[in-house]
Amino acid sequence: MEQEAITMQQTKKMLLIAWAFLTMAASCHTTGVKPQSVRTLRVLTYNIHHGEGTDERFDYDRLVGVIKKLRPDIVALQEVDWGTERASGADQAKILAELCRMHYAFGQAMPHQGGQYGEAILSRFPIEKTVVHPLPYQIDLEPRAAIEVVIRPAGIGPISFVGTHLCHKSNELRIQQTRRLTQLFPSKEGIPVVLAGDFNARPGSEPMNVLLSTGWIDVVSPRSVIDYVLVRACDPWKVKEVIIADEPVASDHNPVLAVLAWQGVD
Repeated sequence: MEQEAITMQQTKKMLLIAWAFLTMAASCHTTGVKPQSVRTLRVLTYNIHHGEGTDERFDYDRLVGVIKKLRPDIVALQEVDWGTERASGADQAKILAELCRMHYAFGQAMPHQGGQYGEAILSRFPIEKTVVHPLPYQIDLEPRAAIEVVIRPAGIGPISFVGTHLCHKSNELRIQQTRRLTQLFPSKEGIPVVLAGDFNARPGSEPMNVLLSTGWIDVVSPRSVIDYVLVRACDPWKVKEVIIADEPVASDHNPVLAVLAWQGVD
């Protein structure tokens, strides 16, 4: 009888263990469709006026405060100096990147005052590749460029992020520059491309229509006048939020933030 009691206890124990495993399996059951996580990219474009505020002060801590408050993942900066006299020889991209604790890349548009003047990108993600693309220009006007980096946000994959600053004096030259951008970054399948910067062109103008007629989508107008964030129609982004921060002193431009949600499949 004692042996039978032990056997019955063992049997009950095994049944309880089996029931526990079945319960766990049932709770972990899926339909085979992988749930889609919310993956966002906070994109900021900001013309920093070579670091000089409207009060004529060079205050990098102030610029960093503006940037940090918006919590961007990646930033396109325009009018960035490297080693110029007016900026006291500062490497502005490096200073801002270190203070923001971000990776960075700088691209020269033209030589200026013993140094360089152009665009920069700050990124929360490591920068895997950097290319500076010269844009069309006239000999009597400032050269312009587009800086391209490749980053790899988690859950999204590789992205080509492009920052640029178009001519502020000639509409015809801006048209040529936007045409060149459409050649460099055509709206077709491949790794996603996000384009941001100071285009010096109003919504509905011919330079902007060049982009919009070739598969680009403006995600910040009509709220933003000349600073833009654009995505390609073939890339599965959804705009979650647009913020234009009121910062009239740190620069002569306000920063423009677009929060993009990735709708692609993992």
